[in-house]
Amino acid sequence: MEQYSDSSDSGSNDSVKLILVTGGVMSGVGKGIISSSLGVLLQAKGYRVSAIKIDPYINVDAGTFSPFEHGEVFVLDDGGEVDLDLGNYERFLKLRLSRDNNITTGKIYQQVIERERRGDYLGRTVKTVPHITEAIIEWVERVSKIPLDGTNKIPHVCIIELGGTVGDIEGMPYTNAFSQAFRRKTERNRFMTVHVTKLLHEDTGEVKTKPAQNGLKSLRETGLIPDLLICRSKKPLNDALRAKISAFSQLESDEIIDVFDCSNIYQVPILLYKQKVLNRLCEHFQLPELLSEIKTELNISRWRQLMLKNQERK
Repeated sequence: MEQYSDSSDSGSNDSVKLILVTGGVMSGVGKGIISSSLGVLLQAKGYRVSAIKIDPYINVDAGTFSPFEHGEVFVLDDGGEVDLDLGNYERFLKLRLSRDNNITTGKIYQQVIERERRGDYLGRTVKTVPHITEAIIEWVERVSKIPLDGTNKIPHVCIIELGGTVGDIEGMPYTNAFSQAFRRKTERNRFMTVHVTKLLHEDTGEVKTKPAQNGLKSLRETGLIPDLLICRSKKPLNDALRAKISAFSQLESDEIIDVFDCSNIYQVPILLYKQKVLNRLCEHFQLPELLSEIKTELNISRWRQLMLKNQERK
């Protein structure tokens, strides 16, 4: 890997690397914790991280939601009322997010309609493709470059969580936008798709993988190809099950990451680190080594201490 001075604003140019985290099988599969944990690993290596949560509902924000339907609303420093996943980002990554770090379909449509009313589209018919999809990518590109960690430096990597489940009609403009924007070979080192799926355990002990297969099929139909597959399960994967998943996912065995149920969420970064996910991220993005001495193992051990303290309190 090349080296560069950490005083620079970002990598070799102003293009922030993007990780899109999607989910299959069901909602609530753990995309928020996975997204936060990926950020923890990158920060342990010394990279600056940003985060964006996409909520594909037509509400402009979460302020009017019933907590019984969608969970507790999280309020940001600028007064933005957002999904509770952004609270996880702030706690895990020590970031201070703004309302712009939360994209909703309501915000995107509101922006596009305002542009249409001003005449920005010069009388053209406004459509989902290209106008809505372009607005999505413009928002991501703009917000991903905003410093969030107090250093006033552009982040190296932005982690984008797409809410809901792949295949939902509400999420289609977003998957289409990312597929169209980053399908070119020149963008391959800049964009990565991490898909989180759920393995269903029968009472007999058998593990059902068909829902995961269907979820991957739906993802590929959008034009997005997973670079890493995160498998959520009750128990650790055995070799036979990992080989089966590798066969239907068309991914290598080391690209299949096992995240089994943990006693607390702070164990997840450790699980990912043990499976060399950090190495996969650095290799995919060709991230340069930082000149300043970054003791990754020491940073991870500090996170491990936090995890143990959390367990002791329980």
